[in-house]
Amino acid sequence: MKLKITIGEEILDVCPSFHLVAIICKVKNTKYNDELWREIDKFIEHFPSSSSMTDIKKRPAIEATRKVYKQLGKDPNRYRPSGEALCRRILKGQGLYQIDTLVDLINLISLKTGYSIGGFDADKIEGNLRLGVGIADEPFEAIGRGKMNIEGLPVYRDSIGGIGNPSSDEERTKIALETVHLLMLINGYSGKEGLNEATDYSIDLLKKYAYADQIKIRSVNGEISKSN
Repeated sequence: MKLKITIGEEILDVCPSFHLVAIICKVKNTKYNDELWREIDKFIEHFPSSSSMTDIKKRPAIEATRKVYKQLGKDPNRYRPSGEALCRRILKGQGLYQIDTLVDLINLISLKTGYSIGGFDADKIEGNLRLGVGIADEPFEAIGRGKMNIEGLPVYRDSIGGIGNPSSDEERTKIALETVHLLMLINGYSGKEGLNEATDYSIDLLKKYAYADQIKIRSVNGEISKSN
């Protein structure tokens, strides 16, 4: 799959250190994976003893994303980055909702790393992607949330419209059980530090639980360049 991803100046103006890693691969999705959920449950069991609500906001990936929200005029306490929202669920004892294997493993990566990670069915994306900023009344159907006000949020757009922001992805390009080509975007608003580790961990889970192959890794404003 040929896909060009560009970062708009409106993002780099408020976050010049932004780094993105895109993972594109062929996968086999399943409804549920016992081994993956044993790993998730183990994380959920131990996370509350090592973190607090205050600690969550100080995690580099989350803190940097919240800062960008504020600089763009968005309240991060009302529109929380997904990495933060997932961590808060665990600390509140609400657990982690089960969707399917690809979504579940992406949620685990986000919980462990703090990154807001976009996960898309690559075959549903039209044209190339550009990361910009949402505008007033821009259409965006958030997964499981309905119409979402994305004004002031960083947003990836293809030739049709928005497909994802750090708080939610869009219904049109969402992962399904039938997904065979995955696009995963790891958004480093905190810079490139930690992205190598998050990328390696992501690939490990994708191979282990989604039988990923034909893996291609691209970075924008970064130095990561490898393929498996």
